Amino acid sequence: SDSRFSYLSHCLHIHNQAIIRGVLGLKTYIEERAVEVAKFMIHTNATVRETAKKFGISKSTVHKDITDRIDPELAKSVRAVLEVNKAERHIRGGLATREKYLHNKAK
Repeated sequence: SDSRFSYLSHCLHIHNQAIIRGVLGLKTYIEERAVEVAKFMIHTNATVRETAKKFGISKSTVHKDITDRIDPELAKSVRAVLEVNKAERHIRGGLATREKYLHNKAK
């Protein structure tokens, strides 16, 4: 039918646009954001949660950006930050619990 043809035509147009962007070296908004997210995490040692809040995106999107949408070298640097954050997570959790109980005790 006509609508199916127009949908397929639209898909082909989008696909061609992606190829043209790739050939010309142009990046999409998502690709640019992914690089910015990665650089932010590397330079600030930010957690996924902090990064998501800073960029106004979900934690899942941050994770997708830093694992699937950036070049391997940048991904390697981000993974190093993630490993440090993961290793320190239990310490931050303990400090948060301590603060909670100190705050409740003061009441």
